[in-house]
Formats: sequence, structure tokens, C-alpha cells
Amino acid sequence: MFEIITDRDERGQVGIGTLIVFIAMVLVAAIAAGVLINTAGLLQSQASNTGSDTQQEVANQISVIDAVGVTTSDGSGNDYIGNLSLTVKKSAGSEEIDLSSATIQYTSDTTATTLTYADATGPTASEFSTALESSTGQKDALINSDERVSIWLDLSAIESNGNGLETGADATIQIVDQSGATSVYGVNVPNTFGDKSYVLV
Repeated sequence: MFEIITDRDERGQVGIGTLIVFIAMVLVAAIAAGVLINTAGLLQSQASNTGSDTQQEVANQISVIDAVGVTTSDGSGNDYIGNLSLTVKKSAGSEEIDLSSATIQYTSDTTATTLTYADATGPTASEFSTALESSTGQKDALINSDERVSIWLDLSAIESNGNGLETGADATIQIVDQSGATSVYGVNVPNTFGDKSYVLV
């Protein structure tokens, strides 16, 4: 059977105990709610940042308008592309593209390397250079879609044969900008050059 509390002090002690338990439960619930709110806010912020980065990667694109190879020969009748020029622009809707912060991943059947931007010097085995082709703009950035910049690669220094990319060969060029967006261009060297000093590749 239940014990009947008749003493007024004992009833008061039980009431105070119940109140303390109730307050403790309210405090625990409040703390838990605060943790959930903070966690939700953090996750929302991270999701927003990730979404922004992804959107920038998708939006930023470099378009290669044309690619021209400068022909050379080893003196034994073998022809090569010694230097390569890519004329580029930024795609419509892209943010400003900083070419000085970009990297180029060059891959052929015999060579794979990553090139960085050369500020004052010309292209080397590990660096690419740029030149302004349009009447407005700057050589190391693509700000407006009407600006044109040429990207130069020294294939004779990059390729292990010391001459460049030989006739009939292929290579893949991946331009990675400051946002991480990647633009890919495939180089296809003609089987013969004839007497041409420059060929489209």
C-alpha cells in the first residue's frame, strides 16, 4: 500500500525535490536544444560554402578558341611541334579567371607534368607563359568575355625527347583555375607539316 504522508515538513521536502528535478529537466532540454541549433547552423554554413565552391567550379570555364603549333625539325627528317600556343577566353557566366594562379597538367604518351605560371620569363619545362591578344585586358587574367590571351607551352623542353610533340602524336592539356575548375583541350598533331611553320593542332 502507499504510504500516506501526514507531516507538513515531509510534504514540503517532497515538493522541493520534485521542483529541483523539474528544473534540472528543463535545463537539460534547453542545453540540448542549444546544441542542436548550433549544429544545424554549422551544417547549414558548411553546406552553403560547399555549394558556393561547387557552383564556382561548374561556372568557371576557359574556352580554347584555337591552338597553333610552331613546327621544328631534328635535322634528320623528323618533324615536331616545338612550341604550342592556345588562344583562350573565359566562357559566358564565368567569374574572373586568374591565370597567374592557374596550373596546366600536360599529358602525352611519353610525358606527364604540371606547369605553373611564369611571371616574367618565357615558357620552360615547368612553366607556361601568357600574352595578351586582344586590345583590352591583361595577360595574366580573363576578366571580360571579349578578352583574348594566348598561353604558351615549350613542348621541346617539356617532352623527354628534347624536340617536342612528334607528327601524329596526341596530348591532353588540363587548365585548372584558382577555383579548381578544369578545362580540357586535346592536342592532335597532323601526320605531316609540309613546308608550314605553323599548324593547327
